[in-house]
Amino acid sequence: MKKFLGNVVLAAVSVVVCVALAELATRMIDGLPWFAADLPPVGGTEGTDTTANHLGNLPRADGATRELFALNPPELPNRTKPPKEWYDLEKAIVSGAAKGGSKTDNPFQDWDMFKAWNSVFVGDDVCKHKYLKGAPGQLWIYDPPDGKSRPVFRYLPNTTTPRGLVTNEFGWRGPPVPYARSPKTIRIVFVGASTTAEVHGYPYSGAEYIGNWLNHWAAAKKLDVKFEVLNAGRESLNSTDIAAVVNTEVAALHPDLVVYYEGGNQLDLSTVVKDVPKGVPQPASKLARWMRDAANHSALVRRLEAITDGGEWPKPDYELTWPKGLDEANPDLSRTDLPVNLNTILHDLESIRTDIDKVGGELAVSSFHWLAQDGLQLDANRHKPLIEGLNVRMYPYRYGDLERMTNFENRVFKKYAEAHNLPFIDVARYMPRDPELFSDAFHNTPAGVKLRAWIVFLQLVPLIEKKLASGEWPKPVPEMGPMPPVFASPPRKITFDCSKAS
Repeated sequence: MKKFLGNVVLAAVSVVVCVALAELATRMIDGLPWFAADLPPVGGTEGTDTTANHLGNLPRADGATRELFALNPPELPNRTKPPKEWYDLEKAIVSGAAKGGSKTDNPFQDWDMFKAWNSVFVGDDVCKHKYLKGAPGQLWIYDPPDGKSRPVFRYLPNTTTPRGLVTNEFGWRGPPVPYARSPKTIRIVFVGASTTAEVHGYPYSGAEYIGNWLNHWAAAKKLDVKFEVLNAGRESLNSTDIAAVVNTEVAALHPDLVVYYEGGNQLDLSTVVKDVPKGVPQPASKLARWMRDAANHSALVRRLEAITDGGEWPKPDYELTWPKGLDEANPDLSRTDLPVNLNTILHDLESIRTDIDKVGGELAVSSFHWLAQDGLQLDANRHKPLIEGLNVRMYPYRYGDLERMTNFENRVFKKYAEAHNLPFIDVARYMPRDPELFSDAFHNTPAGVKLRAWIVFLQLVPLIEKKLASGEWPKPVPEMGPMPPVFASPPRKITFDCSKAS
C-alpha cells in the first residue's frame, strides 16, 4: 500500500513538475513574465501576412504592379534614439511606479506622455482634469492659436518616442517635409484617428507607403512631378477634432488633396437603441468562461483557448429603433436625426471641405472598414484581441447590427461625396475581412496597413491621371505666408504634483 501511495505521489509530482515546466517554456516562447502570478493582458496580434491572397481581387490601375506593391519606403531620416530618461519614464508609467500623478479610474497611459496637450483642454489646474491628473507630474502643452480646446493634443515635433513613433517638424507622423510648396509638386494629406496614424511601433503608416508608391509610379511613367504625402492623423480623434486639425494645421500647408478616413470613434449604436441593456460580456460555454479567467494567470491556458468556440458571444435582447421614414438604402442627408452621430460628422466634413476649398485644395472621403460582420468566426486563442474588442468593447451590440450601421455610415459618406462632386475612396468595398490582417477589431496589422494603403493608392491613381491630363495638377506654387504659430512655437513642459488629488 505504501508503495502504491508513493507511486501516486510521485506521479502527481511528476505531472505538476511537467505542467510547471511547460508553463514556463510557454511563457518564455510567448515573451511573458516567467514567474508572475498575473499575466499582462493580451495586446494586438501580429497575424500572418496573407496579402498575396488578396491582391488579385483588387481593382487595376495603370502601372500598379505587384513589384511596386512589394516596395517599402526608405528608412526615416528623422528617426533618432529617444533619451534614456524617456525610456525610464515610460517603464515607470507602465509598471505603476511613476510619481506625481493621482490615481484615476482610467489610468494614464505611457503613449500619452510624449504628446503636446492643448493648454485650454488641460485647464488652469491639471489636478482637476479627470484624466491628465494621472500623469507622472509632468506634461508638454501647447497654446492653441485660436484659443479653442480642440484638437486636444498634438504629437511632439521632431521626436522619436520610446514606442517608435517618429514625427517631423509639424508634429505629424512620417518623414520631414518642407513647409513651403515646391514647383511641380502634388501635396496630399491624410487625416483621421488611430487607423490613419496607425500603431506607433509599426515601421510605416499608410501615408508613407502611398507616398513612396506614387513617386516610384511617377518615375516609371517619366512624369515630371513629385508627390508629398503627409499624415496628420492621431489616435482617439472624432470628426470635430479632425476638423480642428484641418483648420489649425492642415490648411496652412495648402494641400491639393485631403483624404478623410475615420468611422469608428463615433459609431455609437445607443443613438438607435433606446434602452441599452446592461450585463457582463462573456463566452457562451462554461469551459470558455473558465479558460478566459484562467488565461489571466496561465500561458498554457491561453494556448488551450483555441479549442473553444470563436464565434460571437451571447448578447442580451434589445430593439434597434430606426428613425421613422429614413431610407436606409438612400439616406436623406438633410435630416437631423441621422443615427450614429452622422449629423455631427457631416457638419464637420462640411467644415473641412470649406477650409480646404479656401486654400485651393479638395477633400476626398473614404468609406470605413473594420472587422464587424454577422456570423464571423474567429480562433479563440489566435484572435483573442479581436474577439475581446467585438464582444467586450462593443458590448452589448450584435455583430450584425454593428455591420449594418457601418454599412449605413458608408452610404452616407458616399452620398455626401457625390452631392459635392468629391472623390470617394471605397476602402470597405475592397478591403477583405481577413482576421489575419487585424491586430484588433478596428486596427490592422502591419501587413493589413500595407494592403489598405494599396487599396487607396489604386483608387488615387486614376484620379491623379485625370488631374494631370487636364492640367489641374500640379498647381502653381501658392504664396504660403509665414509658418503658423501652431508649428512655429515649440511645446513647453509643465510640472505639477497631483499625488494628493482626489
